Amino acid sequence: MISFRKTAFRMTAGLVFGAVGLAALAVAPALAADPFGTWLTDDKKGKVRIADCGGALCGTLVWLAEPLDPATKQPKTDKNNVDAAKQSRPLLGIPIVLNMKPAGANTWEGKVYNSRDGNTYSGSFTLTGANTADLKGCVMGGLMCKTENWTRSN
Repeated sequence: MISFRKTAFRMTAGLVFGAVGLAALAVAPALAADPFGTWLTDDKKGKVRIADCGGALCGTLVWLAEPLDPATKQPKTDKNNVDAAKQSRPLLGIPIVLNMKPAGANTWEGKVYNSRDGNTYSGSFTLTGANTADLKGCVMGGLMCKTENWTRSN
């Protein structure tokens, strides 16, 4: 009878500790989420460095697969910017992810600049894994959105 109780206790203790261990593993990735670093864009044509801007996320375009304008053979500029004063600035070094503040687990919300059309949209940056994230830009109060899947880069 005593050995049966000891065996049952050991099995129960093993199950409890095993469940606690599995729960810790399940929680660990959520706690280890780190948005900072360099990210390859969905189309693989650009890299954006995400950094801390006073508690918010900011991202700067730091690499282009094709950095030169084919027509001029000069560095690409922000020629599509709706602000004419910014159209001659170099595309490399411009802010893309703008002042995104924490908005939940692994999610930040703020503004996203799209150099392809020169507009700024409401958006979010969400970590979907240790090395994957979704960047979403929306118009019309979130009625129309586009999401890009980014991957962490070296």
